[in-house]
Amino acid sequence: MSIPPEAFVLPPTGRGTLQQRIRQMITEGVLAGRFRPGQKVPSSRGLADHLGISRITVTLAYAELVSADYLTARGRSGYYISENAPRAPELPALAARAEGGDFARLTGGRFSGLASVDRPADWEGYPYPFIYGQADPALFDHQNWRLCALRALGRRDFGALTQDYYDRDDPLLIEHVLRHILPRRGIAAREDEVLLTMGAQNALWITVAALLGKGRRAAVENPGYPGLRGILDTSGTEVVSVDVDADGLPPDAVPKGVDVVFTTASHQCPTNATMPLDRRLALLDAAGREGFVIVEDDYEFEMSFLKPVSPALKSLDTEGRVVYAGSFSKSVFPGMRLGYLVGPPSFIREVRALRLMMLRHPPGHIQRTVAYFLSLGHYDALINRMRAAYKRRRQVMEEAIRDNGLEVAGQGGFGGSSFWMKAPEAVDTEALAERLRSDGVLIEAGRAFFDPARAPRNYYRLGYSSIGPAKIPEGIARIGRAIASM
Repeated sequence: MSIPPEAFVLPPTGRGTLQQRIRQMITEGVLAGRFRPGQKVPSSRGLADHLGISRITVTLAYAELVSADYLTARGRSGYYISENAPRAPELPALAARAEGGDFARLTGGRFSGLASVDRPADWEGYPYPFIYGQADPALFDHQNWRLCALRALGRRDFGALTQDYYDRDDPLLIEHVLRHILPRRGIAAREDEVLLTMGAQNALWITVAALLGKGRRAAVENPGYPGLRGILDTSGTEVVSVDVDADGLPPDAVPKGVDVVFTTASHQCPTNATMPLDRRLALLDAAGREGFVIVEDDYEFEMSFLKPVSPALKSLDTEGRVVYAGSFSKSVFPGMRLGYLVGPPSFIREVRALRLMMLRHPPGHIQRTVAYFLSLGHYDALINRMRAAYKRRRQVMEEAIRDNGLEVAGQGGFGGSSFWMKAPEAVDTEALAERLRSDGVLIEAGRAFFDPARAPRNYYRLGYSSIGPAKIPEGIARIGRAIASM
């Protein structure tokens, strides 16, 4: 029995090349059970005519499907669904199931109820996405990333791709972190002082799990990173919020009796304040005097395009009291999920054992791809391109904010990729964000960044990493009109 050409529909908006989309059509048909072993598929000429594409494109797609054993070629007869092709399981339709266990009681809603920054999954479909942390495909080095990924898939790197590292990391990537990334922050470290993680969020979770819990106290910045507060809240740690000012976290405001202090010293989240050198030294002095550990989340240090970057707290640490968390996710792309922790060997040894129980290690192919991306200079070129683009966008945004009478609550003097904004006190920015969505504009309401017990509702964040300069003025104008009407 032959499969008619009409059974093949090529979505006009599908992802990938034509060859990839043809392969996807056939493999999905096989896996869904629509195409059965032994059925004849249309000839390459017949399918090409039906789809309105080149015959060679269909021929190449068929050849790859033959090599993958989805199709088989029978002499002059044509192509057939292979007898060895994966078969769809014969399963009955599943009805909705009742939940026998009392999962609501067992989980307690401890995670789903935590405050978080709300952003729609389809943010790319909005014309004015002032959201933080998303990558702009126009800036990314697709070609060289692809070449590095392909190189990491080669036979020479087969071990890095396939083997279980257990609790170890890719030595090539660790070498480049030690020799090229950390020295830019003034940090000198050995191999036993570094651990790779699945991004900064995972690094913070591992750190909290190792250092804190019931009976321990932690000081966090207010406002601060919502993801950290969620981790701490679920760990049973007593959390003390310390209000930041124009220079970030004030050391003299850190209460006595805390075990760990978390800070985003170089680029405070979300106000963008940079902690001056004298305050950094005062915080380190307080840590030595009071006996607490400092966890430094050093995100976005690469985006200091207005002034030279300040030295990391870790680079000033002479007593081994600072744990440093870094990430490639913000500077390369957020979906990569690769970061690192730097700390004393005794700490790294413990969190390495914890990571082994949790996820063993980040995927070897990603580690090796990033190692090549760093070693061949592509990372530095990408950072330079992003700095230039962000500087231009920031200038356009500053002008638009001024022209529309909006108030900047904390813009930082070093750069970054966002503005921390303040609306009039009568404006609830969660309601503002909801209203702006219908006008094609996305902003981030600020309540999630504050201590829930005393969270103002009139702050919001505007990111410019994923919106081009041509769209910024109109987007800001829409925000200004919405605020004026509330």
